[in-house]
Amino acid sequence: MLRRIMSPTHVLLIPLMTVAPLFAETGYQLPPKEIVDIIDVKPEPSISMSPDASCMLFADRDSMPDIADFARRIVPLAGMRIDPITNSDFQTDFYRGLSFRLRSADSPLVPIPIAAPVKLSGISWSHDSKSFAYTLETTKGMELWWASIEAPNQPIKLTDRLSGVLFGFDWMPDGKRILCALVPENRGPEPAAPAAPLGPNIQESYGNKSPTRTFQDLLASPHDEALFEYFGTTQLAILEPNQQPRLLGKPALWASAMPAPDGKHLLVTKIKRPFSYLQTVGSFPKSIEVMDTSGALVYLAADIPLEENIPIEGVRLGRRSLQWHAGRPATLLWVEALDGGDPKNKVPHRDQIKTLDAPFRDAPRDLIKVEHRFSGLSYFADPNQVMTSEIDRDRRWIRSLLYELSKPNEAPKVIVDRSSRDRYGDPGRMLAKADATGYPIVQQSGEWVWLVGQGATPEGNLPFLDRKNLKTLETERLWRCTAGTLESVATVLASTVNSKPQFITRRESPTEPANYFLRDLESNKETAITSFKDPTPQLRGIKKRIVKYNRADGVPLSATLYLPADYKEGTKLPLIVWAYPLEFSDASTAGQVSANPSAFTRISGISHLALVTQGYAVMDDATMPVIGDPDTMNDTFVEQIVGAAQAAIDHAVSLGVADRNRVGVGGHSYGAFMTANLLAHSQLFKAGVARSGAYNRTLTPFGFQAERRPIWEAKEVYANVSPFMYADKIKTPILFIHGEKDDNPGTFPIQSQRMYQAVKGNGGDARLVMLPHESHGYRARQSVLHTQAEMVNWFNRFVRDAK
Repeated sequence: MLRRIMSPTHVLLIPLMTVAPLFAETGYQLPPKEIVDIIDVKPEPSISMSPDASCMLFADRDSMPDIADFARRIVPLAGMRIDPITNSDFQTDFYRGLSFRLRSADSPLVPIPIAAPVKLSGISWSHDSKSFAYTLETTKGMELWWASIEAPNQPIKLTDRLSGVLFGFDWMPDGKRILCALVPENRGPEPAAPAAPLGPNIQESYGNKSPTRTFQDLLASPHDEALFEYFGTTQLAILEPNQQPRLLGKPALWASAMPAPDGKHLLVTKIKRPFSYLQTVGSFPKSIEVMDTSGALVYLAADIPLEENIPIEGVRLGRRSLQWHAGRPATLLWVEALDGGDPKNKVPHRDQIKTLDAPFRDAPRDLIKVEHRFSGLSYFADPNQVMTSEIDRDRRWIRSLLYELSKPNEAPKVIVDRSSRDRYGDPGRMLAKADATGYPIVQQSGEWVWLVGQGATPEGNLPFLDRKNLKTLETERLWRCTAGTLESVATVLASTVNSKPQFITRRESPTEPANYFLRDLESNKETAITSFKDPTPQLRGIKKRIVKYNRADGVPLSATLYLPADYKEGTKLPLIVWAYPLEFSDASTAGQVSANPSAFTRISGISHLALVTQGYAVMDDATMPVIGDPDTMNDTFVEQIVGAAQAAIDHAVSLGVADRNRVGVGGHSYGAFMTANLLAHSQLFKAGVARSGAYNRTLTPFGFQAERRPIWEAKEVYANVSPFMYADKIKTPILFIHGEKDDNPGTFPIQSQRMYQAVKGNGGDARLVMLPHESHGYRARQSVLHTQAEMVNWFNRFVRDAK
């Protein structure tokens, strides 16, 4: 039997048990006061720095939005969630204030006047750093505002009809005007739903092979199609302060618009019918066109049908990744597959990069053949230099090659060539800046480029700044973070012309919150730019360190071990292992440490680290590697995660910090999938918490996570890794938490509902908590605190107080 517990905002279904209910009251619950005080702390402002790093914007934030912000109407269409009032993506987190300041710490902070209630949803700097723009949500729509750094407290409203459904806005190359999409004037009322169905909703397919991952919020009826056209149709326009909008062309389903560097051409994408009931908006038919700034068609760059015949992990045929070549007035670049778009086909080159110059009347030219799957292009101050990035799917390998386009017969230079999972071997990324037209190019000082990286080491991350010579490929280490802090490079000042640059860093430590600093290697001085204070001093006593251990098969593992502030050496505490499985091709990369022991200890939102304040030891991000051939590694998924869990517990016990008889496990999303599997296939834990997971892989038949095979090629594997199939084996208490509006592909809310039903139906101990209005992660204050209360009470009952 089930007892139904109801409140206006929360519904739980729990089995009638001989033990007492987890909560004596209904409705949203609160965790212990010390957790509430920590979670409720107002965070420090977000910093948005101008491209030249001379100015800063400080955006105030709330710790969490109220559930009322989530209860507003949402229109789910084509994989999107639309706010019908603002004509934009549905948003619940807003900035609540904005202030301007020059970089110097002694410069005054200038508040920007914004009418209450402030719901600032986006901030953007012009590439010349002379102005900035921001969007405001109101009860009537979305507004776009512009302000100059000369008078930041005198903003100018550009429009109150901005649309953000399919794309937002972009700066024109002059850095003064803004290209955007507007809600058409006199649009009329929203299409009304039919009072009664006009007939069945029908889909059909005849021999059309279309493997599709599971998506949510899809179109489902002709009325949905009408709503999609209503909210998605916009008018392209160029806006300028104190000028009337310049309208471009006619209203249409504009999905993107990018100005060419010459400012005279636009690359626009227009969505067309027929729409799909199985695909999201990104796969709908579309035309990609070049138009001039009067809105006239110049060139049809691509006419793309519905993207539904694409192999798993493949790409569509025809032109894709269309873009402007930075540094050239109006030159198009795009990629075309040479392998039929199928990664299983064996070919010498998978992709071909092609190019075409304005006025787009000649035949396209072949530019570069890419051996593996194209993943990106980087541009330089010399437009004859480009760097391609590619991914070798079979080996999980990445490579970047530098080409001199003026020397087509010259072999490219290898810049990066490594395993995508090799943290220790990551050389860093090249810093980029905006050129005079706003396009990102690699930042250079003569022949040298700047490289910044996380600097992963066996002791944790030690970020660095290097410089690399593009001619000789020589690399020189200029600076590295010192042990005991976590300091990373935000930007190198553009005025730098030598090997001892000035650069801005963001630095934190276990006891100091993140602040920005200006470093000068020439004078070896540093200057504080911000001085944010510790918002939660009560957490400073918490102890943490990286711990390393081995799985039984010799695979090296690690975790960050957290201990309470009042921990006494030798005390055996209840232990929580929190993890998320990752896939690797080899043991050497699987064993690399990814933790940041020098990061500022912060507990916010639904973080499981709040359990440390309740007397638990927590092994955070305990590595759960699944190692093997990318095509078959999930064949041993269960054995590998059970082995990793056993090793984690054994090590914590050997350190004298954990009681083997009081261990719990938890995870979110794929970590929840892991948690349910561990409880189904081992007796290592006293309880588990599984948040927003997927448990029945027959509901994700065309692959999940890194699984490449559809279920029909690996039926036994799909069954073996599905804890739903082993629900009768789960006798360890398990708490399922899920957002009622989870929009993450694969983790439909029904996954937790059916898994709970399966465990309960087989006599297991389980609890299901469905959070109203929440998605894959939980953000509303009421939901966050209730989740914390659920986790604390669950682990207290079944782990801390276990006999």
